[in-house]
Amino acid sequence: MKHDKFIELVWAHYGQLRRNELPWRLDISEYPVFVSEVMLQQTQVSRVIPKFESWMKQFPDWSTLANASLAQVLTEWQGLGYNRRGKYLYESAKIVADSWGSQLKHNPKELSQLPGIGYNTAAAILVYTHNLPEVFIETNIRSVYLHHFFKDTTDVSDKEVFRLVEKTLDRENPREWYWALMDYGSYLKKIVPNPNRKSKRYVKQSSFEGSFRQLRARILKQVLAAGELQVSDIQFSDGRTPEAIASLVRDGLVTLKGETIAVV
Repeated sequence: MKHDKFIELVWAHYGQLRRNELPWRLDISEYPVFVSEVMLQQTQVSRVIPKFESWMKQFPDWSTLANASLAQVLTEWQGLGYNRRGKYLYESAKIVADSWGSQLKHNPKELSQLPGIGYNTAAAILVYTHNLPEVFIETNIRSVYLHHFFKDTTDVSDKEVFRLVEKTLDRENPREWYWALMDYGSYLKKIVPNPNRKSKRYVKQSSFEGSFRQLRARILKQVLAAGELQVSDIQFSDGRTPEAIASLVRDGLVTLKGETIAVV
């Protein structure tokens, strides 16, 4: 497909599909956009919206989040999965509030030094907050380019996609251009087989039910509800429990002193 035709098509779909009612589009200041981008990693928009709104009431700014306890943060994060993301968000808030004057760096390489923030996430944050013409790839964006430019191709690298994103970027209005791509990508997933299966990065997600990740989440939820527990009180007769507890300790999500497990 020619680039100009592709651009016309995306903008045309945006006129019909735009989701400007999303809360992180209603307020494009740095903190809410940052929170939303971390929450949206590997999590559907429909699940994120209520958690985002609750989070913003509990932790409305960098300072409030930075001064909370890890237990408060992880309790509020429950239901989003991948609890390390909540911890990374908390650690990032401490750096931004304490060392950066509650303002983000405007360079994606500097911004990606924050815990859990990769280059693509950093670039997205700068695009949405400051309308900077950064190039990045996200799942929905990747699916749009794979669908239109790689119809009969598989094993497509992100380098190939990145070049196309760069060539078609609206440098005068990158924020809305990426919104258009995101909304079109979300729509495509409903009407065609997942285009991301053509990507080198595609990995079919394993079932959460019965997984090691689910066991970790259950243990953490129980500890948060109790404040602290004896390891012998963990209510799961699963042979992987000791390994799950050890992994939670390694990730800094819980502490283990003797036989007492807690979240600081």
